[in-house]
Amino acid sequence: MTDQYAVIGNPIGHTKSPLIHGLFAQETRQDISYTAIEGPTGPAGAFAASVRAFFEGGGKGINVTAPFKLEAFAMSDECSDRAQLAGAVNALKFDGGRIFADNFDGIGLVRDIEANLNLPMAGKRVLMLGAGGAARGALLPFLEARPAELVIANRDVDKARTLAAQVAGRGSLLACGYAELARMGRFDLVVNATSASLTGDLPPVPPSVFSPKGAAYELAYGKRLTPFLRLAKNAGVHGMADGVGMLVEQAAEAFAWWRGVRPETGSVIDRLAVPFD
Repeated sequence: MTDQYAVIGNPIGHTKSPLIHGLFAQETRQDISYTAIEGPTGPAGAFAASVRAFFEGGGKGINVTAPFKLEAFAMSDECSDRAQLAGAVNALKFDGGRIFADNFDGIGLVRDIEANLNLPMAGKRVLMLGAGGAARGALLPFLEARPAELVIANRDVDKARTLAAQVAGRGSLLACGYAELARMGRFDLVVNATSASLTGDLPPVPPSVFSPKGAAYELAYGKRLTPFLRLAKNAGVHGMADGVGMLVEQAAEAFAWWRGVRPETGSVIDRLAVPFD
């Protein structure tokens, strides 16, 4: 019998997940069906009811995207450590009547940076812009990559400091505001984990943080040269990437969690990548 999987979000028409998981299934010869579900944004409890109805109908696993990652966390019976830190999940699976949850965004991001882009973070200075859900999901995997220093910069400094305090002792981590970046010198890797690029905006980051020999990573994908990447390019950075690799790698982690086999990702990334021009 074909096993049922899905992605749930609202809006959901833009999602690449059915294509990605369909390609994974073909490659690994897994008998699955993967669909997109537009989840309800109200009334209270409607999202949880939709997820439970999917599982009760035979669903095995479900990816969760905006705006439901917090609600998915709240309805889960058991979460991974990284999901606990993020307070949000992007993948659920149903087993023995219990809902298990994880957050693979950070793992997917680190794998794309280190494996696909060949940019190991160990011993490097890394700057992450933003302290919202994307940053929270990436924090533990970033620290586990053993950078020499990880700096989180955010408009709301207290929010960044609170996040840093939650992982105290896990690695070298500093929280600051954007204004403080001007005196911090260059970073080997600058990651834009803010939502600014979704609206065509730019976080107030000085060009001095970029190293021409380093890299700039934009979590938004399919936007071509975003204001953040354009700033990096003007600062002389040649190593630039957007979040399409992260999207595919986190999907591969979820697929492996569900099916016990991890698909190859390179050809899928190449298929979805949009040139910077």
